[in-house]
Amino acid sequence: MNQSIQNSPAYAGFEQGPIRPPSEARSLLIRVTRNCPWNRCTFCPVYKGSRFSIRPVEHVKQDIDGVSHCVDAIREGAEKHGKVPGFKLKSLFGSLSAKDPAAYQAALHWAAGGMRSIFLQDANSLIMKPEDVIDILGYLKEKFPWVARVTSYARSHTISRISDPHLRQMRDAGLNRIHIGLESGSDEVLKLVKKGSNSNTHIKAGLKVKKAGMELSEYVMPGLGGRRLSFQHATDTAETLNRINPDFIRLRTLAIPNHVPLSEAHRSGAFEKCTDVEMAEEILTFLRTLEGITSRIASDHILNLFQEIDGTLPEDKPRMMAVLEEFLEMTPEKQILYQIGRRLGYFQSLEDLASPSRRARAEKVRRELNITPDNVDRTIEELMKRFI
Repeated sequence: MNQSIQNSPAYAGFEQGPIRPPSEARSLLIRVTRNCPWNRCTFCPVYKGSRFSIRPVEHVKQDIDGVSHCVDAIREGAEKHGKVPGFKLKSLFGSLSAKDPAAYQAALHWAAGGMRSIFLQDANSLIMKPEDVIDILGYLKEKFPWVARVTSYARSHTISRISDPHLRQMRDAGLNRIHIGLESGSDEVLKLVKKGSNSNTHIKAGLKVKKAGMELSEYVMPGLGGRRLSFQHATDTAETLNRINPDFIRLRTLAIPNHVPLSEAHRSGAFEKCTDVEMAEEILTFLRTLEGITSRIASDHILNLFQEIDGTLPEDKPRMMAVLEEFLEMTPEKQILYQIGRRLGYFQSLEDLASPSRRARAEKVRRELNITPDNVDRTIEELMKRFI
């Protein structure tokens, strides 16, 4: 495996990585690896310039012990004092915070979220030796036996090389959901953005996860093929997912921060970014091509223009497609208002265009910034960069 394992220094306290899926917002984040072992995707702004390493299992266990100690104290305090007001937290648990502030904050956040799920960080935790993953999972179950869900990111390339027995052992030890960045099912698009995988590997990995009895969450990036490959990206991605039938298909609209490799191709014109209207057409093509599967579609990210594309196939497919068809049938002026309102958080769905107060706020911004059909996509692109 392509990995760089550093000689580890002494344990320096609880660690937390930079990202997690939106669906893991309430999870306890346990960092088992640092950064990304691949780290070449041209669209990804995370981990660039950072070296990958695998944390020693004993350090991970010390993180778990730190959180466990804090959780026990918080639970005891809650039993003794009832619901603890925020202003009393410092006086009750100040000593915990002083010992390891990061572990304490992680425990406090987790306790506030109900302590039902755990997410293993960073970008590809399953690249660890399977025996070490299983050891950590067992320790989590020992310390937090009530937890209902343990999840992790993993690359298709990595999963495809893990044996079926090892994957089943991980599932039996408590790992019950895997998040995979499919991004595209088009080999041409995957090569273009240096994903380090192809559609066959994605299919193999996805089927292995399902065979092991784990839930599978696949991430798709509308717009990743640019204008030139938009249709191919939509149809090939849908056909790849038709072969896998994942539990979840999560949409993550492409945004291009200034410091990612893809931004150079974008500035030079070698990569032409889809407009929001073209992106809507692409997603509509994608949904039309999904057939014979029972996946849940989720548009659960702030970068997505259409949050209401959310439902289970096949029964909710017509409703989800209708959202895109409605947008595409709007006048350009109405589309612009929705784009502004959605990107600035005034609108959550197309229905919010019917709200006079919300629409007036979007119209005010349109006038102040002089947003027109000619500059709307450039303006929207700058707004999106704030959320990355």
